[in-house]
Amino acid sequence: MSSAIEAKKQIVDEISDKLKNSVSTVVVDYRGLTVAQVTELRKQLREAGVEFKVYKNSMTRRAAEAAELSGLNDALTGPNAIAFSAEDVVAPAKILNDFAKKNEALEIKAGVIEGNIATVEEVKALAELPSREGLLSMLLSVLQAPIRNLALAAKAVADQKEEQGA
Repeated sequence: MSSAIEAKKQIVDEISDKLKNSVSTVVVDYRGLTVAQVTELRKQLREAGVEFKVYKNSMTRRAAEAAELSGLNDALTGPNAIAFSAEDVVAPAKILNDFAKKNEALEIKAGVIEGNIATVEEVKALAELPSREGLLSMLLSVLQAPIRNLALAAKAVADQKEEQGA
């Protein structure tokens, strides 16, 4: 009997650690998805380095309280799956949101973004952000703009002087 309790405690500790160590966590209701759809979703998440697991709600509630995220308990009703990302904040939200647009059966219920409880709207807003690479390329283009403009102006002056000299 006590070995079953110990096993449950280990699972609660595992979930709690994942909640604490993840930069982004998304809780979804997967009712109505076919096995093929869930397999495709798991594949997409795995390629992005996101862990997708199904846990009992009672254990997840205890783990959320242990991780000081008891606000997450409201979303833990019915069959849930949880996506944990330890590296990319945007990846789980983006993949799950895109998948939910194509498959209405998948419903985003809540999330945890860098230790703060996030509503469905906040998770969807995060999903609409560009990826890290996209943000870096936007930053790079902003940094290059003044130099590019200076080079264009210098070229225009050089062309004008060349025309005047000819």
